[in-house]
Amino acid sequence: MEERINLESFAAKAEQLQREIAKIIVGQEEAVSLVLTAILADGHVLLEGVPGVAKTLMARLVSRLIDARFSRVQFTPDLMPTDVLGTTVFNMKTSAFDFHRGPVFADIVLVDEINRAPAKTQAALFEVMEERQATIDGTTYRMNDLYTIIATQNPVEQEGTYKLPEAQLDRFMMKVEMGYPTVEQEVEILRRHQQHRAFVRLDGVQPVLTIEELLGMREMMKQVVVDESLLGYIAQIIQQTRTSKMVYLGASPRAAVAMLQASKAYALLAGRDFVLPEDIKTVTPAVLQHRLTLTAEAEMEGFTSKKVVMRLIDKVEVPK
Repeated sequence: MEERINLESFAAKAEQLQREIAKIIVGQEEAVSLVLTAILADGHVLLEGVPGVAKTLMARLVSRLIDARFSRVQFTPDLMPTDVLGTTVFNMKTSAFDFHRGPVFADIVLVDEINRAPAKTQAALFEVMEERQATIDGTTYRMNDLYTIIATQNPVEQEGTYKLPEAQLDRFMMKVEMGYPTVEQEVEILRRHQQHRAFVRLDGVQPVLTIEELLGMREMMKQVVVDESLLGYIAQIIQQTRTSKMVYLGASPRAAVAMLQASKAYALLAGRDFVLPEDIKTVTPAVLQHRLTLTAEAEMEGFTSKKVVMRLIDKVEVPK
């Protein structure tokens, strides 16, 4: 019984997190839920949406509510790897080299417009995203246990951007889309601005979850039960991506592990210590859509990766 009480406590914390986010960000409930799931599952997040839909605000707000050290890097075409990782500087007083840490050394790092920097700078994140460490001048620096990168990109604008390579996309556990608000949500945004124009300032936001509590939730994920039939369900969905005529490059085993971890985290946030098929179906589009390369025929027919993923999920029989 003690374990279930702990789970209920964590679920209450997760619900409180979502309530606090809703006080500042109108709508985007699905995106908020998926971002929290990815952070709990120890994964990085790629936020995609047009400018002005609160992608940056989402990352700043989540880090504030978790009481995490936050840093932001604005990727630009002239950004160098040392601007991200840091650089070694000669200290005249000590006659030794000192390492000045870059913005990538934090708990939650917002990489704004990640596709605006050239491949050389994007590659600076490869090691730090996968191994949670950075090697500079032969010295390896470990990141903190919470370490999470939230990157944003604009899906429409192509001028002055550099497409992320498949190897880097695969390092993001989830790609979360943030779309336009509904008419009712837009009215609520305008009403809030009318009442309090500075409501997007985060100075008054108080943390509701400590880093230790979040790491404790990650430990609880090990006790979340996943039935053997659900492991087969995940494997069959992954196999569909490799055999479908609409997909040129299917999902890797890393994607299968990400589906498992994300579904366990989603169940945990819902206050359950077991995974349901619905949990897998909910997280799968966000886990797979950025990992698939569609065939030219599928793209010409107007299919998107997300639509293809939804079709492939429907082809696999749900375990009873």
